[in-house]
Amino acid sequence: MLLSFDTATSLVTAALHDGQDVVDERLSERPMKHGEHLAPLIEALLTDNGLVRQDLTAIAVGVGPGPFTGLRVGLVTARTLAHVLEIPVYGVCTLDVVAIEAIDTGAVTGDFLVATDARRKEVYLAAYDDRGRRTEGPVVARPADVASDLPVAGEGALLYPEHFARGVAPTRPSAGWLARVVAEERAELLDPEPLYLRRPDAVVSGPRKPVLPPA
Repeated sequence: MLLSFDTATSLVTAALHDGQDVVDERLSERPMKHGEHLAPLIEALLTDNGLVRQDLTAIAVGVGPGPFTGLRVGLVTARTLAHVLEIPVYGVCTLDVVAIEAIDTGAVTGDFLVATDARRKEVYLAAYDDRGRRTEGPVVARPADVASDLPVAGEGALLYPEHFARGVAPTRPSAGWLARVVAEERAELLDPEPLYLRRPDAVVSGPRKPVLPPA
């Protein structure tokens, strides 16, 4: 049983895949509560499907790009579970998962973009071809600097319609589609390391200057 989850956006998503298809998927109810919601979502998935952690055979996790805190929660959880259970863990670029869903559901048929919310009035953006293969990016940019007439999947089109007029589904990453991507090897499988694209807000300060000058 493959457990998948993504914490790269404001809402946590988690799912189970039995080797054939997704058997269950959950989404957190409140945004920006990654640390509070991920563990309960995983436990609910397992319990409601009559499983225990030892039934898991692999883990898939979205590596972003996304905010520092959210990504850290997901990736630490993935690495910890994989270590304790002695099972493999596979990372996937979150934008790639959105792209594969857009292709497979028929939302796009040619070249397109995926744009997600990077906060600070910016987006995380990548370009894809008609098979869902990434051709450029990901980058973090101001919407005005990357405005496009191409179809745009992801929340970026909802937030900045003046720059991305052709918004298409999906608007958020799905753990169910993450599981399908990994199970079918539809995108590059990565180490479970965070794809930040920008420095975290909290940084270690430099050495303090002495209060008094040296004698």
